[in-house]
Parts: sequence; C-alpha cells; structure tokens
Amino acid sequence: MSRLLSLYRSTLGKKAIVAVTGVAMLVFLVLHVIGNLKAFLPDPQLGVPDIDVYSRYLRSMGTPLLPHGAALWAIRIVMLVALALHVVCVVKLARINHAARPIRYHRRRFVEATTAARSMLVTGAILLAFLGFHLLQFTTGTIDSERFVEGAVYANLYRAFHEVSIFAIGYVLAMGILATHVYHGAWSLFQSLGYDRPDRNPGLRAFALLLALGLFVTFSSVPVAFFSGKMPVPPDSKRVAAVKGGG
Repeated sequence: MSRLLSLYRSTLGKKAIVAVTGVAMLVFLVLHVIGNLKAFLPDPQLGVPDIDVYSRYLRSMGTPLLPHGAALWAIRIVMLVALALHVVCVVKLARINHAARPIRYHRRRFVEATTAARSMLVTGAILLAFLGFHLLQFTTGTIDSERFVEGAVYANLYRAFHEVSIFAIGYVLAMGILATHVYHGAWSLFQSLGYDRPDRNPGLRAFALLLALGLFVTFSSVPVAFFSGKMPVPPDSKRVAAVKGGG
C-alpha cells in the first residue's frame, strides 16, 4: 500500500495513472459506440429493436452466477473510479506545472503544443459536465422523465434526437469536443509510455487522429440519423400515432 501511495504522490506516478485510466476509458468508449451502432441494425424480432435487446443483455450479464445487473454496476463503478483518478491526477499535474513556472512569460510561444493540448483542461471540464447530462438523460431518465421508458433505448433515442433538435445538435458538438480531447490524450499516452520517436511520431499522430475522428463520426452518426428522419419510428410511437389518427 505504501508503494502505491508513493507512486501516486510522485509526478511520474500521476502520469502513469492518467495514462492507464485514459486507456481504460478509451476502451470503454469504443465498446460503448459499438453498442450505440446497434440502433442501425434490424429488429431481431418484430417490434423489438436490436439496441433494446443489447440493453437487456448488459443488465443480465453474469446471471445466474451474479445478481441481475451486478456485472453492469461493477463496470460502472470501475469506470467511475477510473474517471475520478484521471480527473484528480490531471488537475494535480496541472498545478505542479503551474507551480514550476509561477511567473508568466511576457510573450507566450507554443512550439509543440497544439490547440488540443492547451485546451485539455477546458475540454475535460466540458466533457465531465456532458457526462452528467448524458447520464441524467439516458440512464436515470431525469431529463424528460414523463416520456422516458427504462429499457426502451431506441424509443428514448428517437424522442430525444428526432423530436428535440437541440439535443441532437448539442450531442454532435460534444462529440467534437470529445474527439479533440481523445486526439491529444492518445498522443500524450504514447509520450508518457515512451513510445514516441522521431521516426514513429507521424504514424502515432495519424493513429491518434484516426481514433478521434472515428469516435466522432460513429458517435455522431446516431443523433444525426435520428434528427434527419432516417430512422424508423419506434413501435410504441407507431401505435400512438395510429390511435391519434383513428387508424
């Protein structure tokens, strides 16, 4: 335990924690977006969207060995701890850097630092706020609670992005910020692990850029598709429309 505390207290240890938790969150993002893309798959059975089946699977993982929902909550707790460690260590490292250079330069010159690097704390804070909003909207259903239906993922997505345009626009903007954050985070990861070399850097930067753009395009494709009217009306909404229309 003392060794872990010593590692945490050191600058190198904080950088290692930021790198490891960053990798964990990147893996989670990739898996999350794969799950989101199930909204585009055909219904496995009539009136049951594939993404709703996937949602039920996540809650039933590990049963009957584990209680219903236990595995999903375990993943959530692990990711919450990773996020907390990531944020705390990033803030502490920023303070260390600031303390090492308390006097500001009269003229600031940025040589290697990119816009993404200079704005990491800002984009991180925005993403943290967005995460809270996202959980309130699609996990707890606190936002638009009157129409939120637990487990009806497709219908909730349809109501949020097709019927309320500001949500779709806001989510795409948030994914742009995420892409900026991921690009610099992935590049910093290679530097922290010592993989960066003059001959490797172009390839590593290209990988970081492709990863960031890939997450932006795939995450954004869901709200854009619903907003544009390309996605079918969810089964429940069809029945409501039929009743209202006298059909």
